[in-house]
Amino acid sequence: MSDTLEYNEVYQEVKGSMNDGRLRISKQGLVFKNNKTGKVDNIQANDLGNGVWRRVAMGHGLKLHTKSGHIYKYDGFRESDFEKLSNYFKSHFHVELTEKDMCVKGWNWGTVRFGGQLLSFDIGESAAFEVPLSNVSQCTTGKNEVTLEFHQNDDAEVSLMEMRFYVPPSQEDSTDPVEAFAQNVLSKADVIQATGDAICIFRELQCLTPRGRYDIRIYPTFLHLHGKTFDYKIPYTTVLRLFLLPHKDQRQMFFVISLDPPIKQGQTRYHFLILLFSKDDDISLTLNMSEDEVEKRFEGKLTKNMSGALYELVSRVMKALINRKITVPGNFQGHSGGQCITCSYKANSGLLYPLERGFIYVHKPPVHIRFDEISSVNFARGTTTTRSFDFEIETKQGAPFTFSSIEREEYGKLFDFVNAKKLNIKNRGPKEGMKQNYDEYAGSDEDAHDAYLEMMKKEGQIREEAGNSEDDSGDETDESFNPGEEEEEVAEEYDSKASGSSGSENEEGSEEEEEKKPAKKPKIVKEKKPRKKKEGKKAKDPAAPKRPLSAYMLWLNANREKN
Repeated sequence: MSDTLEYNEVYQEVKGSMNDGRLRISKQGLVFKNNKTGKVDNIQANDLGNGVWRRVAMGHGLKLHTKSGHIYKYDGFRESDFEKLSNYFKSHFHVELTEKDMCVKGWNWGTVRFGGQLLSFDIGESAAFEVPLSNVSQCTTGKNEVTLEFHQNDDAEVSLMEMRFYVPPSQEDSTDPVEAFAQNVLSKADVIQATGDAICIFRELQCLTPRGRYDIRIYPTFLHLHGKTFDYKIPYTTVLRLFLLPHKDQRQMFFVISLDPPIKQGQTRYHFLILLFSKDDDISLTLNMSEDEVEKRFEGKLTKNMSGALYELVSRVMKALINRKITVPGNFQGHSGGQCITCSYKANSGLLYPLERGFIYVHKPPVHIRFDEISSVNFARGTTTTRSFDFEIETKQGAPFTFSSIEREEYGKLFDFVNAKKLNIKNRGPKEGMKQNYDEYAGSDEDAHDAYLEMMKKEGQIREEAGNSEDDSGDETDESFNPGEEEEEVAEEYDSKASGSSGSENEEGSEEEEEKKPAKKPKIVKEKKPRKKKEGKKAKDPAAPKRPLSAYMLWLNANREKN
């Protein structure tokens, strides 16, 4: 037997990602080198605990448990490699390589067993799947339910986000099975723990999503929201953007935190954390750090003692810790003088803020659309009233967003803003005419095909052709009808100003008026066309078959002589 074994096409499983590399086994231990990153993992021979050989998706796999509690999984072996590996492990490492089969029944109920850093879901004597507890980032409990959330791997194409276990109630009143399950998970899980004191605490802040009042504890690496029902730990690495938006009433401020991945509350996902502040609320804040530590860490962005408006201090602390810029509305100004537009999205009313690089809608549900995601925008007529219009946005992925019930006075401001940002406008027309006369804007979507309108046009055209053909047929009543003559006759008989027998003064006035009026053109009378004679009735054919007698007449003829 050779002193070393080498396998070139072996995959190491790390948080759902299969990393290809080379595995070299020697007397000193195992060495795996990642082909993509060049990272090298070493497992010392004296640290090996046990090994399991099993069939997996990519052939056969090797799972190794170390004495320090770590688990390593390698896939891509052939079935013929088992005997060689088993003999090598037994002779050099004194480790028995056991062979186990996975359960493939597909059942979703079974027994959970905790062993070291591993959670095993067993059906009978075979394991259906295993969960390394070091990959668990959060564990929450509910009524007969435990939810596990996992750390994400950026290299994996598909990642497992969460897993839920239903724990049936136990007959024993002394222990709660749900709490016991959660404690076993938390004892080995890599959960964010609040170690040390918080840098500062903001009490009873009003939160719109998720709704409620929360105490916000600021830690060096994460944000802790503590409410009456739910607690959230938000790492700063999951924060994408920060927004500070003034309310339309100029008395309140929105502070919006964009998150990815979102925080979860049951089945609901919150991609945005929205805080609402009043401009009149002031606070004095003292950081739980020495002045030297504050100066060294924040480099003048924060001081140990600060005072001012509550929203200003919260946004200032967030900006310094998260190290991201705060986005505020740009130079857009609506008809009412505010930096936002009142509108409705889906069934709720809210505010739409045109920003320098996108649009954001608050608050239910919050929507953020960047300009580079927009394919086109459209100004459409309001569906309920002509005093408002709809603003439609279509993204490059084909997702539509319709913001409705916007006041028509906002149209000119919004059109100028969209036009200045060089966004593609579907129904672009003469802007000045649209801005001054809303009736012209009301037909701005005539470019769209209207099937009903086309059908009505065709029917009208058919009726006109039918009317022309009837005129050509020589209808006397239509040709002799002259509305001008009838009007003149009515005027002579009933009009008090009519000329004729109204006296000499009226005659003189009428003569002067006749002199002033231009001469009337002679009327053109169309020649009457002779009417076509109708053809007479066709002569009856005497040889045509007669209608058969009814049953009663047949009976009557047969019984007439008897009576």
